[in-house]
Amino acid sequence: MDIQEQIQAYIASQPKPKQSDMQSLHQLTLQLLPDCKLWFLDGKNSDGKIVSNPNIGYGSYFIKYADGTSKEFYQIGLSGNTTGISIYILGLEDKTYLANTFGKEIGKATVTGYCIRFKTLKDINLDILRAAIQGGITARNSEL
Repeated sequence: MDIQEQIQAYIASQPKPKQSDMQSLHQLTLQLLPDCKLWFLDGKNSDGKIVSNPNIGYGSYFIKYADGTSKEFYQIGLSGNTTGISIYILGLEDKTYLANTFGKEIGKATVTGYCIRFKTLKDINLDILRAAIQGGITARNSEL
């Protein structure tokens, strides 16, 4: 199965209300990053043990580790979890950017240094979420 098929199978595996929200978010992210690299992480480590929720990834950047090594990873992530949906905006140097810039206006969501977590799309302001994703992409690219 290729990445597109894995992504569609993952979205289809979600319960009905979350499934349509995740499909909408997938389409929104593809509109914001039309030619991006797509990723799918099934949440399993190299031993096949589940270590996280599956994630759909969009775009890419290089994570730089303290030991000087680096690894390519996605910049925007989408994941369903037991309480709702998480959007990850990775690679931001300023860990207060998301909460300070979008936290008050986004609606019923928890906003951390790199994650926006909410129960359903109807609980949040989609225009603010779109701005947060776009802002994360712009902020990350301006740091390069």
